[in-house]
Amino acid sequence: MTKKISPSRPYQPFLLRVLHGLTGLCLIVAILTAYWIYDTYDGRWGRVPLPTYREIQDIHGTFGLWTLLIFPAFVIYAFHRGQKRLIQPDSFGKLAQVGKPWWYTLNRVTNTLTLLALAFALFSGKMMDETWLPKGELTQAWYYAHLISWVVMVGAIALHLLINAKVGGASLLLSMLTWQFRDKDSPARWPVHLSLWWSAVRQGAWARWFQPITGTIVLEIVLLVSTVMAWIAPLAK
Repeated sequence: MTKKISPSRPYQPFLLRVLHGLTGLCLIVAILTAYWIYDTYDGRWGRVPLPTYREIQDIHGTFGLWTLLIFPAFVIYAFHRGQKRLIQPDSFGKLAQVGKPWWYTLNRVTNTLTLLALAFALFSGKMMDETWLPKGELTQAWYYAHLISWVVMVGAIALHLLINAKVGGASLLLSMLTWQFRDKDSPARWPVHLSLWWSAVRQGAWARWFQPITGTIVLEIVLLVSTVMAWIAPLAK
């Protein structure tokens, strides 16, 4: 829906909202079903009286798979079009400056931590065997790793929401939920942008993607490689 948007209102690129929304939706369902699985088969650190639903593992696996499929596109967008929202070379130095506002810097660090936690959650989940929990095998290393990853993930998401509320208030949070977009963000323009990008790739633009090598680029490579390994590594089990 193209509509004139007030310049005073926070505006998020439409493609960011689409990728963020799809990833967030699948991730929230995966987190909720992950707890349901823990409650059904484990419960050593507390549980709530959820009904037993044996198919919950399949639902969790489905939404985990969808998250894994969307994740590479989200990573590429975040590290290229949305790089200013991620950790910067001077971020930790700014956090150490007592008395100065550092909410924006902490927000970038939290955004990056959330991507790392999600990558680890996806990889550790793919390394698990779906028969472990029904058989009562609760001490498998990858199960513990997956539990830890989801605890970190929940904490990272909570911190992400709290800091964004602090930085921009309700208007910033709501700006991620609107379907309105500016003309330059119209999905109708996406095929043209994609065609121009592919033409640049064919002309050798890809050779400059990772030059010079920076910490941010290394982090992007690690996240993308972890996604590839999430598909390959389970085959070697």
